[in-house]
Amino acid sequence: MTKPRIALVVGIICISIFPILVKLNLTPGLISAFYRMAIASAILLPYVLITKQFKVTSKKAFWLAVICGVVFGLDVGVWNISIQQSTATQATLLTNLSPVWVGIGAFLFLKDKPKRNFWMGTIVAIIGMVLLVGFDLFINFDFNLAFIFGILSGMLYAVYMLTSKRILGEMEVMTFMIISLLSSTLALGVLSYFLNEPFTGFSDAGWLVLIIQGLVCQLLAWLLISYATKHMRATRVSVSLLGQAVLASILAWWFLDEQVSIQMVIGGIVLLLGIRLTFYEKPLHRLKD
Repeated sequence: MTKPRIALVVGIICISIFPILVKLNLTPGLISAFYRMAIASAILLPYVLITKQFKVTSKKAFWLAVICGVVFGLDVGVWNISIQQSTATQATLLTNLSPVWVGIGAFLFLKDKPKRNFWMGTIVAIIGMVLLVGFDLFINFDFNLAFIFGILSGMLYAVYMLTSKRILGEMEVMTFMIISLLSSTLALGVLSYFLNEPFTGFSDAGWLVLIIQGLVCQLLAWLLISYATKHMRATRVSVSLLGQAVLASILAWWFLDEQVSIQMVIGGIVLLLGIRLTFYEKPLHRLKD
């Protein structure tokens, strides 16, 4: 395996443990996201400054990196809330609908329109989502906050992936990471303050979980994933990141004893299959050639 692929695999493993840590409910979801960014920033900033790796190529790239950070921070915040109010499995699978939102965004705003395979895959993914969360929710339009935030997280993540790929073409990973992290920390800190979220008073286990989130799930994971994104096709990275949904589901069943029904398993498989189909470039009837 090449270095970018190895980095991607290790990064996926690191982020797969995140839903399990959040589901422990040792800290509020929004504060958990704040400390995840703040701890990673506190470690990375001195390193970047000391090694003189902070190099901004243009004002446009700088502000796009800032926007990326704010979007990613909000993504993690709403994802945390979705995890805590539903299950790690459901929240992770819903947020992994992001490739679908990427394609829809491309259809609406870009010249390079998605092909027929994308729409076929999208239909399959939506069927999988319905199976995953249950027919009653859609029949009765009983969309609770956890479901809405799970979908919103996927949309925000799609914006982040599209924008970060563009920025990493002209900005080094370390520079992008520190701008993005500081922006996320500031945005989440201000939002948490105005929502009267507690910044202190957690148990020792709560602080330990926050440190692991910051060092492993954010700093290590996203340095590796950003490195892979810079050196690999964005579509391949996005498809590979779907692996976190499967791994997170297994870990949730193993460590949290989350009940996973046959319908949820089938729905999750169908959802992931649909997303995978959106990335096939050849017509589906020619895949066997």
